[in-house]
Amino acid sequence: MTVTVPNHGLVLVLNCGSSSIKYQLIDTRVDEPLAVGLIERVTDHATGVAEVIATLEGNPQISLTELAVVGHRVVQGGDEFTAPTIIDNDVERSIVKLAALAPLHNPGHAAGIRAAREAFPTIPHVAIFDTAFHQTMPPEAYTYALDRRVADEHAIRRYGFHGTSHGFVSRATADAMGADVRQINQIVLHLGNGASACAVAGGRSVDTSMGLTPLEGLVMGTRTGDIDPAVVAHLGRAAGMTIDEIDDLLNKHSGMLGLTGYNDMRDVHAAAEAGDHAAKLGLQIYYRRIRGYVGRYYAILGHLDSITFTAGVGENDDLVRLNSLAGLEELGIVIDAERNAGRKKAPTLISSDDSRVQVWVIPTNEEREIAVQSLAAIA
Repeated sequence: MTVTVPNHGLVLVLNCGSSSIKYQLIDTRVDEPLAVGLIERVTDHATGVAEVIATLEGNPQISLTELAVVGHRVVQGGDEFTAPTIIDNDVERSIVKLAALAPLHNPGHAAGIRAAREAFPTIPHVAIFDTAFHQTMPPEAYTYALDRRVADEHAIRRYGFHGTSHGFVSRATADAMGADVRQINQIVLHLGNGASACAVAGGRSVDTSMGLTPLEGLVMGTRTGDIDPAVVAHLGRAAGMTIDEIDDLLNKHSGMLGLTGYNDMRDVHAAAEAGDHAAKLGLQIYYRRIRGYVGRYYAILGHLDSITFTAGVGENDDLVRLNSLAGLEELGIVIDAERNAGRKKAPTLISSDDSRVQVWVIPTNEEREIAVQSLAAIA
């Protein structure tokens, strides 16, 4: 989806979880947000939203009377929502129904939306779905080889996540290259505590590593990523674990945390440098998984113009960037060690001049993307 920026405006961006509200107040005429905050231990979203408003109104440099729109991050839009969507009662009800596909996320989003609509009844509200960018995937990319009747009945397919980031970063990479996003093929690697890869052809997602849920794909901070699904049945039979216990294990106690004892990559690197075998192995598994997805998506795309690292690990960890693409020189992917060194706070080319595929680090800005898309939806 190509976003055309409308007249600039003031946008309140809300990311409401089950017990927290992250917010940013963004004036798209300036680069930095006017306010950034987090309300934790929320038991009632109406009270939480009221606290956000009180905090903003307590700043003499902020006037909420200029607010143009409230943009809401929503993790799961299913196959129903393919673009930024102005929220009405029907849309709110649909977000609640989609909680079956995202039980840890959508209920909190819906509660926050309800509270915000009551707090700002005369201002439009827009839902920006993490899954929307990936709705351009072809059926062969999003369909699992599962009995079709079961899959259809329970809406089981690959939806993909981090779509707001992948969309923003793929366009920003094209801009940095001086290219038309519609004319190039890219791989975007969103590497944070949650991580996903995305193959982007002509500005459209054609494949992505996360699936029905954010559990599938790359090794993450606490999530397994790809794993034999029979592990679930085996743990039920052999370990006597319940479905909820297995779900908790795969999502919250696995990944780098399960492999090394740490879910912060800085701690993993420090342990590996100190000689910790588990940390060294964990890093090799992490790099190998990324490298495998790069190869897979290169084959799917047929031709590759760029690879981009983004998010907390991707932007700040030069060892991850270097080692994840090591050994791919025959594919025309060559990182320049000097260009790659250190954290990157601005778009940075880190490939060598003789690399056929350009490799970039592009800081993501999902909140600003939500603000821009929300304005576009009401324009």
